[in-house]
Amino acid sequence: MNTLIAVVAAYLIGSISFAVVMSRVFGLSDPRTYGSKNPGATNVLRSGSKKAAIATLIGDGAKGWLAVFLAVHFGPDFGIDDTGIALVSIAVFLGHLWPVFFRFVGGKGVATALGVLLGLNVWLGLATLVTWLVVAYAFRYSSLAALIASVFAPFYYGLLFGVDAILFAVVAMSSLLLYRHSTNIGNLIAGKESRIGSKAAGAKKK
Repeated sequence: MNTLIAVVAAYLIGSISFAVVMSRVFGLSDPRTYGSKNPGATNVLRSGSKKAAIATLIGDGAKGWLAVFLAVHFGPDFGIDDTGIALVSIAVFLGHLWPVFFRFVGGKGVATALGVLLGLNVWLGLATLVTWLVVAYAFRYSSLAALIASVFAPFYYGLLFGVDAILFAVVAMSSLLLYRHSTNIGNLIAGKESRIGSKAAGAKKK
């Protein structure tokens, strides 16, 4: 029962879309109406508001970290084992992808996935973050950086901790990230993908 409660709570935490919330706070257009129409930090950045984008990035990452951190550090006291932690990790991620509070229209999950990885282990999260930063700096494509980092994340986890239930959760998140970026993959191949920092039409203050 405690595991079920933790999983439901994690999903609800994940369902808070900071891209939408911060856009409203900063008086910007709904990120689901311009650019990639993805409610995430990269698309919010296309509004021209770096502050809103940073706030979105921190919020989406923090919710993933919080749910998993609580499960890892306090879950065992309530009978939540590695399988439960794995389920919590997936639940908060699924909440971001398909948020109940926003008609199940969510983001692609990059920042939340990073928060989950940091919650599981700081070194795991940092290794994945560095991978994202290197690729993003070299090629200026957020989607490409996310795709490569998502492929390496399970490898990093297996290298650090071996095969367990949590590894399967990391693999599941990576697979979902690849799926959610299917359109971006097509755009990258066609040379139509927007670079980091490019401004989108319609992304303006109300």
